[in-house]
Amino acid sequence: MTKMIPLIDLKAQYGSIKTEIDEAISQVVESCQFILGPRVEAFEASFAAYCQTRFAFGTNSGTSALHLALLAAGVGAGDEVLTVSYTFVATVAAIIHTGATPVFVEIDPLTCHIDPARIESAITPATKVIMPVHLYGTCADMDPILDIARRHNLIVIEDAAQAHGAEYKGRRAGSMGELASFSFYPGKNLGAYGEAGAVVTNNEKYVDVITQLRDQGQSAKYSHERVGYNYRMEALQGAVLGVKLKYLDDWTTQRRHLADVYRRELAGSGVRLLAELAGCKSVYHIFPLFTDQRDDLREYLQAKGISTGVHYPIPVHLQRGFSGLGYKQGDLPETERVCHEVLSLPMYPELKEETAIEIADSVRQFCRQGVALHS
Repeated sequence: MTKMIPLIDLKAQYGSIKTEIDEAISQVVESCQFILGPRVEAFEASFAAYCQTRFAFGTNSGTSALHLALLAAGVGAGDEVLTVSYTFVATVAAIIHTGATPVFVEIDPLTCHIDPARIESAITPATKVIMPVHLYGTCADMDPILDIARRHNLIVIEDAAQAHGAEYKGRRAGSMGELASFSFYPGKNLGAYGEAGAVVTNNEKYVDVITQLRDQGQSAKYSHERVGYNYRMEALQGAVLGVKLKYLDDWTTQRRHLADVYRRELAGSGVRLLAELAGCKSVYHIFPLFTDQRDDLREYLQAKGISTGVHYPIPVHLQRGFSGLGYKQGDLPETERVCHEVLSLPMYPELKEETAIEIADSVRQFCRQGVALHS
């Protein structure tokens, strides 16, 4: 049986940094300091600098980080948060957990990001936050979003879960809004060995509320200033992430090279690729293509030993668990269309260029067969 080309390959990454990772984990175990502590603090300082922000706060997941960012901004019952339905459900769940109401804005189908031209028509007296999602490792079009927020006195919170190190006109993802959240889920470009996340900000006024809310509301041991949560980052994850952060730029360089290979090899093939904004540098967490023959293409690639993903097959507004928001099929036609067309190709730094060419060639073969069948 032909060995499958995986969508991601975490074992290959571990093999390249095994000695450092094993030593970092061993040091945590020997220290018996398992929650927060110096290894988390060291990572927080390094990650804040990496994001071009003053502060970073390690958490136990990206979902927790997003929830904390919203709470720190004072979001609660009666507020509305503008965001997209074309995202992982955690974006929307975090809003609901605050008691606020998510309001979906249609995407620009060329970028799959929130469409700035549609934001102002969604603003109401209850709107408090605009939450762009930097999907697939590429920043949303932030300048018009920030301009709208300033004019309407709204807070911008970046969902940067997939965008570690992505840039928008020289600014890093996470540095442009009032607050931002990141996920370090193992499959992310900067992934932990378990669940982890972070909140970043340049504003000192959020420091106390975030550090207290993530640690049961404590300002000091057994002194609880507010009702909080157990959202603390484990020391093991801080240690692992501290090792990996040193390699992130090199890994990103390789992802960008592979994306260039895909773009070159798929040019004129008949599938659509994401448009790239001028001045933006993606970190290519995911490399999607779009075709109305998505399911057939996926089956074809699977038969050739090529794994693929679908990010995402069902938009949040049509998920059963979110039916209480009152949306129905047809409310967000661009969002719904891309969910039927998107297919993610293998993308990880250890992927060989010749393998990426082989994958692209298989896509082109499928497209040529489709043309022949319909000619």
